[in-house]
Amino acid sequence: MGATSGCPGPGLRSPLLPLRPLPPPPPLLLLLLLLLPTPPVALALDPTLQPGDFPADEAGAQLFVQSFNPKAEQVLYQSTVASWEHDTNITEENARRQEEASLLNQEFAEVWGQKAKELYDPIWQNFTDPILRRVLSGVRILGPANLPLEKRQQYNSLLSNMNRIFSTVKVCYPNRNDTCWSLDPDLMHILSVSRNYGLLLYAWEGWHNAVGIPLKPLYEEFTALSNEAHKQDGFADTGDYWRSWYESSTFVEDLEQLYQQLEPLYLNLHAYVRRVLHRRYGDRYINLRGPIPAHLLGDMWAQSWDNIYDMVVPFPDKPNLDVTSTMVQKGWNATHMFRVAEEFFTSLGLLPMPPEFWAESMLEKPDDGREVVCHASAWDFYNRKDFRIKQCTRVAMDQLSTVHHEMGHIQYYLQYKDQPVSLRQGANPGFHEAIGDVMALSVSTPAHLYKIGLLDHVVNDTESDINFLLKMALEKIAFLPFGYLVDQWRWGVFSGRTPPSRYNFDWWYLRTKYQGVCPPVVRNETHFDAGAKFHVPHMTPYIRYFVSFVLQFQFHQALCKEAGHQGPLHQCDIYQSTKAGDKLREVLRAGSSRPWQEVLKDMIGSETLDAQPLLNYFQPVSQWLQEQNQRNGEVLGWPEYQWQPPMPDNYPEDIALVTDEAQASDFLEEYDEKSLVVWNEYAEANWNYNTNISTENSKILLQKNTQMANHTLNYGNRARRFDVTYFQNTTMKRMIHKIQDLERAALPVLELEEYNQILMDMETTYSVASVCHANGTCLQLEPDLTHLMATSRNYEELLWAWKSWRDKVGRSILPFFPRYVELSNKAAQLNAYVDAGDSWRSMYEMPTLEQDLEQLFQELQPLYLNLHAYVRRALHHHYGPQHINLEGPIPAHLLGNMWAQTWSNIYDLVAPFPSAPKMDVTEAMKKQGWTPRRMFEEANNFFISLGLLPVPPDFWNKSMLEKPTDGREVVCHASAWDFYNGKDFRIKQCTTVNMEDLVVAHHEMGHIQYFMQYKDLPVTFREGANPGFHEAIGDVLALSVSTPKHLHSINLLSSDGGSYEQDINFLMKIALDKIAFIPFSYLIDQWRWRVFDGSITKENYNQEWWSLRLKYQGLCPPVARSQGDFDPGAKFHIPSSVPYIRYFVGFIIQFQFHEALCQAAGHTGPLHQCDIYQSKEAGKRLASAMKLGYSKPWPEAMKLITGQPNMSASAMMNYFKPLLDWLLTENGRHGEKLGWPQYNWTPDSGTTTPPPLPQVGPQSSLRISPTPAQAGSTHSEGSFQGSGRVNFLGLDLEEQQARVGQWVLLFLGIALLVATLGLTQRLFSIRHHSLHRPHHGPQFGSEVELRHS
Repeated sequence: MGATSGCPGPGLRSPLLPLRPLPPPPPLLLLLLLLLPTPPVALALDPTLQPGDFPADEAGAQLFVQSFNPKAEQVLYQSTVASWEHDTNITEENARRQEEASLLNQEFAEVWGQKAKELYDPIWQNFTDPILRRVLSGVRILGPANLPLEKRQQYNSLLSNMNRIFSTVKVCYPNRNDTCWSLDPDLMHILSVSRNYGLLLYAWEGWHNAVGIPLKPLYEEFTALSNEAHKQDGFADTGDYWRSWYESSTFVEDLEQLYQQLEPLYLNLHAYVRRVLHRRYGDRYINLRGPIPAHLLGDMWAQSWDNIYDMVVPFPDKPNLDVTSTMVQKGWNATHMFRVAEEFFTSLGLLPMPPEFWAESMLEKPDDGREVVCHASAWDFYNRKDFRIKQCTRVAMDQLSTVHHEMGHIQYYLQYKDQPVSLRQGANPGFHEAIGDVMALSVSTPAHLYKIGLLDHVVNDTESDINFLLKMALEKIAFLPFGYLVDQWRWGVFSGRTPPSRYNFDWWYLRTKYQGVCPPVVRNETHFDAGAKFHVPHMTPYIRYFVSFVLQFQFHQALCKEAGHQGPLHQCDIYQSTKAGDKLREVLRAGSSRPWQEVLKDMIGSETLDAQPLLNYFQPVSQWLQEQNQRNGEVLGWPEYQWQPPMPDNYPEDIALVTDEAQASDFLEEYDEKSLVVWNEYAEANWNYNTNISTENSKILLQKNTQMANHTLNYGNRARRFDVTYFQNTTMKRMIHKIQDLERAALPVLELEEYNQILMDMETTYSVASVCHANGTCLQLEPDLTHLMATSRNYEELLWAWKSWRDKVGRSILPFFPRYVELSNKAAQLNAYVDAGDSWRSMYEMPTLEQDLEQLFQELQPLYLNLHAYVRRALHHHYGPQHINLEGPIPAHLLGNMWAQTWSNIYDLVAPFPSAPKMDVTEAMKKQGWTPRRMFEEANNFFISLGLLPVPPDFWNKSMLEKPTDGREVVCHASAWDFYNGKDFRIKQCTTVNMEDLVVAHHEMGHIQYFMQYKDLPVTFREGANPGFHEAIGDVLALSVSTPKHLHSINLLSSDGGSYEQDINFLMKIALDKIAFIPFSYLIDQWRWRVFDGSITKENYNQEWWSLRLKYQGLCPPVARSQGDFDPGAKFHIPSSVPYIRYFVGFIIQFQFHEALCQAAGHTGPLHQCDIYQSKEAGKRLASAMKLGYSKPWPEAMKLITGQPNMSASAMMNYFKPLLDWLLTENGRHGEKLGWPQYNWTPDSGTTTPPPLPQVGPQSSLRISPTPAQAGSTHSEGSFQGSGRVNFLGLDLEEQQARVGQWVLLFLGIALLVATLGLTQRLFSIRHHSLHRPHHGPQFGSEVELRHS
């Protein structure tokens, strides 16, 4: 049978080296004997295969070998075919045929071996032909065939039973028999991916007990028979026979010397890994001066540690060299992987694969239902033309290395195929593995991955090198002591030094001595832990792997030298070096025809095993490990060698968390399928309610809300059964993390129903509210009050609308709000957050979110302060000094918007150059007969011009683009809707034909485009990369749409602008929308976060609301407000529980997007003049980011658009730079004071300067008399003698509250004064230095709502 198809190799030692059958030692007939056990009755051997009579001399021996060779080829071919048929189609019939072929092998081996002994013992050792001597030395060794038939049957039966036990044992879940795990893939998967200490322990202990305990008596009996058989061949014991294959009298001593050479590197790796495990598992389970518990190293036997690379990676921010995703993206398949490997060998001048290889190999797992043996193996059919690989190949990087490894075996077969059949194997048992592995050393280098198109570029910086080398060390260096000790233990067993009464003691003595690992639970002599390793019950020698690990680096160094490589050995790739191929060919052709020392000397110039090339390869990481360990004060070794970890609490009951990624994948597939249905039904019910507010629709919506909550609760709780901490699949990890957050569904049923009802009541109150004049005429928010606030310039009329809306809505919502806060916090706490604000901030995945946002605000503050001062001057000009104080805050009702969040509606009052052509195209739209549908069609055309997707036909049929005229109550605020079926997307908007709504239409269509781009993602990822992205995508289009250039291109302006006056007017209009909005978008969630954390109590809701509006916006209420008012509730997002900081974020990043897209579009000139219309390159960038949805952290999406991952205000400052320069000049000309130093002024107080500060001491008191306006105000109770109440900041407060408030405002005043003094210098700097400063921003989640409501 082939060199890698008979017995398994290091097997389970590495993902790069799956279970691989390996050659037996040089004596060929042992291979024939051990294929399968013989039955009680031997089958008759075909007479043509029997040995004839030969002279008992050297000439006769030559004839003997010449006769043996073709017959052995015939028998081996038949046996290999039978084994191939079985392994590629496991059936009872194929098993029977394989057994028959194996029985004939045994008889063939016995008769030819006995004949060789009879004719040529002992004279063969004096033959002059060295090849003849080597062939006969193998043929004459009978091994188990020396035993009498009865003992041979016993030998075969024991071996078969041990194999059966190892192959069929399963470990079952505690107290359950319905969930049982086999070793491969189940337990192996648990050991490799789980980071659950208890589960790892249970898997480790379960396997070692289930396999080892029943194996021990069988192994003891088998060892005795094996020794008896090999003694008859002249060996001291079985171990002596195994060591004879290495043809060295000093082999044992040489191995020890090699290990001593390697030990310092291993000790440093051990100490480093132990420290990392200590960080993960703590003092209880990791002793920094002791051995490591054997179950924590990612492998059942702790023989290789590369499965814990994710835990120990030195520089995790460096690029991952796993190119699996690239292979998939480029359409690689199994055949292509093997073609690439073949090309590697032919590039060295070696042989291509023969036609039979491509015709007969099994390169992928069959899809016809056959059961197959999937472990990768290379097969020699001994007819000198048929060579095959059997591998269930996956398109993955680790499999690419395995493919090259296996093809290395085939290349060895091809090169030595003309040797006598007995010599068709590696020069020693380590050579075959070393040849395969030396190819993998080149293939895994970044340089090679680049050459074959799997890496875009090679990063050879020190940190990337250390990552690469540490990963290799976890596979190669970690394996060395294990590869050494397994046969140290067995040689002791075979020699009798380790009797059965000490099997386990000596096993763990060696494992502690060499590996520095300990059993995680108490072990004794009832256990047989060595038997839990495949190679022990299968009688597969193991020292070959230790030898091969040393040899492969000797080979690699020699071949790299031959290839002319310069530089570090770990960067060498011998690809395309025919000189390296020539050197390698000579080694391969020799097979085992010459002593391995001679073959080695021909290749590397030395005939000894030497660890120095391995040490050279790992030198950089060796030095790095030493430095790290010295820095951390690590103890090398394990002086507290007797230490063992304690048992976990509640073991094994608390091992329930699932770490199996396959199970997680199945769960996520089910979740996605169910969610699409539930979310679609909820969206339909929500749409029906929003477009027809009725009792019936509200009932249906509540039902669907409950269904959604049950769905969220069910799958969220199931998701919480997964421990995803160390999932390798980051996508699954991200999805499950998101599903684990139950949000409101975490509430108990009754409280959830109450919570949903509160939200519906608050939103309904807001949506259906209207305010009425004394004559009975009633106005709704949309479009009536919104239009009034936008167009009226009558102070009292504006005041009436502003105050009436708050009286009606805010006061109605206030009774619901404290309970809403309470339930929101409870839901958040049930999801392991501190409060609801903490929950909202978590969507941004950044602990420094608040500090980063504050920094962004500070960067933008100069723009806002200058805009505020300029607008205040214009309002002063219009309304006069009785209503506007040039050093105070602006009354909140005069800025053209119900919430003073955007000021673009008062552009007519503040236009810098009123005589310049107007930018508002509303009149042109009306004259041209534009309709709401035409506005959305124009927006759709914009996206199509970028090469993006058109909306589907159903969009036009199902959207609500105008307010219905059939009397239905609707929620008018503009919003975009995804119905989660991949084809139904709608917009709901009470559209008015004007320029503002044209811009809003593009914004909403931006949301629709985002929906369409990510519609094929799992439902969990169908949202923006962070909550601000959805808003920014819509707004970035609006920045182009608003330009004179674009409006001219769609025939709404007669020219495309271009004059300085038009530019400043244009920027002013945009600033009234964008810059004015910045502080408002920032403060809303500042207020809510403080409400949620309890620092703002319900008694102070309104007071603190106005404190923040004064601090950030420089606004004051136009009439006195009391704590009975609830002005935050007059803003849609407060009663609707929609987080608002997304809009602040969206405003920042939309300018970053705009700047980057304009560069992609080839725009030159000022940023504010850019229109990306018709730029396919800009569209390509947008689409690439939108397609990601929420599947990646937002900086990755940011990078696809902007080329860098951070949030920054520099693009926004760059956009408005001409306007800021103009404002600085204009404000300087008028001597404006930036800020609002007379912070205590209110329009109805008549106060023009701050009142005297309170005196500190028992005599201090605070009395602020009301003005006549206050005294007559509906909500002002004034301050009367003996009332104990005062008016402060427009609020009717207790004296103590006002006193505290005044001290707060004193502090604010001082802060503003300092800010004002420093502003000139800062503004000077802004005008004269580059504004492109990077900013490291937070990370986010998403939800779509429009800010304008």
